[in-house]
Amino acid sequence: MNSIVIGAGGWGTAISVMLHKTGTPVTLWHFEAETKAEMETRHTNSKYLPGVLLPEGISVTNDLAETAGKDLVVIAVPSFALRKTVQNLKPYIDPHAIVVSATKGLEQQSHKRMSVILGEELSNPIVVLSGPSHAEEVGRCIPTTVVAAGQPQHTEKVQDAMMNDVFRIYSSTDVAGVEYGGALKNAIALAAGICDGFGLGDNTKAALMSRGIVEMTRLGVALGAKAETFSGLSGMGDLIETCTSMHSRNRRAGILIGQ
Repeated sequence: MNSIVIGAGGWGTAISVMLHKTGTPVTLWHFEAETKAEMETRHTNSKYLPGVLLPEGISVTNDLAETAGKDLVVIAVPSFALRKTVQNLKPYIDPHAIVVSATKGLEQQSHKRMSVILGEELSNPIVVLSGPSHAEEVGRCIPTTVVAAGQPQHTEKVQDAMMNDVFRIYSSTDVAGVEYGGALKNAIALAAGICDGFGLGDNTKAALMSRGIVEMTRLGVALGAKAETFSGLSGMGDLIETCTSMHSRNRRAGILIGQ
């Protein structure tokens, strides 16, 4: 299975490392010529994933036309750029290709989930990849578990292409629950950072996180998700990581607000 990752931010770069480690041929696309040149010559991405040496087998491009002929297309761009990126990509995606959304969040104006946007723009099978997975750790091959949500025949192919001894992928059919878990936890993480900035301690933060997952679950169920999904990797798992790690931009922003 040949693959391409669209977006060489930290997460897209880390995913490329995992694909290569699994033995899946991978091309990494990025729009910035300077970043592309650095990855090709120095095999580093100092702007988005510093300290990680990229395997030489990863091809790098800034030409979206190289998507043609790929069996697996991983989209790892920011949520605000997803729709426009896919519109530009659409002429080159093969109809049989599995499209993986590795983007967390909701569209700014419509509040639509990322897979909904992909479904509006493409007719391809779609899989959502989410869970507790800071790029800084995945890129360094620190053991990580995530979840792939979609139709089983499609999630199995994603597992085959990406899963290895340090990157384990569980499967789910609850696409809405996996996506809402990855988006809603950001609000709780921001509040957790504010708690840290205030110096409120562990008791307050534990209360915030445990009641936060309850609110996330209730809202997710009201929006069509399954309650049990929020007890898994893309719910509680992602919430714990985002509320406690300094890799989390939401937590760091909350700390500064609290201070």
